[in-house]
Amino acid sequence: MSKKITVSKAIREGLLEEMRRDDKVFIMGEDMAVMGNVFAITTGFLEEFGPNRVIDTPISEEGFCGMGVGAAMRGMKPVIELMYNDFITEAADPIFNQAAKLKYMSGGQCSIPLVLRLPMGSGRRNAGQHSQSLEALACHFPGLKVVCPSNAEDAKGLIKAAIRDPDPVIVFEHKLLYAHKEEIPEEEYITPIGEAKVRREGKDITIITWSREVNFAMDAAKSLEAEGIDAEVLDLRTLVPVDWDAIKASVSKTHNVIIVSEEVKRGSYAGELSAQIAEELFDELDAPVERVCGLNIVSPFSPVLEDENFPHPETIAAAVKRVLNK
Repeated sequence: MSKKITVSKAIREGLLEEMRRDDKVFIMGEDMAVMGNVFAITTGFLEEFGPNRVIDTPISEEGFCGMGVGAAMRGMKPVIELMYNDFITEAADPIFNQAAKLKYMSGGQCSIPLVLRLPMGSGRRNAGQHSQSLEALACHFPGLKVVCPSNAEDAKGLIKAAIRDPDPVIVFEHKLLYAHKEEIPEEEYITPIGEAKVRREGKDITIITWSREVNFAMDAAKSLEAEGIDAEVLDLRTLVPVDWDAIKASVSKTHNVIIVSEEVKRGSYAGELSAQIAEELFDELDAPVERVCGLNIVSPFSPVLEDENFPHPETIAAAVKRVLNK
């Protein structure tokens, strides 16, 4: 059995189920309790779980992320939201220097079962300080797991998996996916961390992507089919640990690759994947790997300019044709 719900409600269901299952799980962040989150994901949580498990914080990301790390060290399971992924720069020390490293630096004596939810991405006209896709920054630090769901089923399954994981997990949620309605299973399920999924089988080229760009890649593949090009779409779902076996299997089948991401192209995680494919799968490639990313600019406020700033189906289709010399 399945039901059709939005991505935001799927995340809400995942949080509710885990909080009801385990009283060590608590949530905190700005406007999470009384307001119920700026995207209405936690509306009603305060009434059900009370102020000790649903905490409104001051506007101090470094402070409440540090509190979350301490709580995780003591056996609690904090789920923290930063409202926008852009604000992770305010909490760099507790996340990148503490949460990511404490298990290693304690010789495994303490785990950090902390989840950090980060709404990300362009498209809402939120301008330069509220529109970035910063997954590459999180992926840089050993000790952190990073997931990026593209649909309602994985949004729920991955948030549940993240909460149950003994290590810190960063969940990037694209803001423009929240309103998407999709089918999810009625019964309880978990989406495993570290497993990619082929969204569309193909033989001519592999489109590796994640988050909202999966939908654009699917649209591009459909338009390319009419021109006789058979594209495979690989949704990574998890960026760290990446499913290298899935990437290797797809590249070895199609022998051509583009990597699509909304990130700024310079220093992107797409660049890391491109380098790894070139280093380890060079003999499988018929053409160089191409990255299709956001422009190396500050995200504009102007709707017209912002829409030019990240890959669309037409951009992806054009890149496929370049790689295939079509």
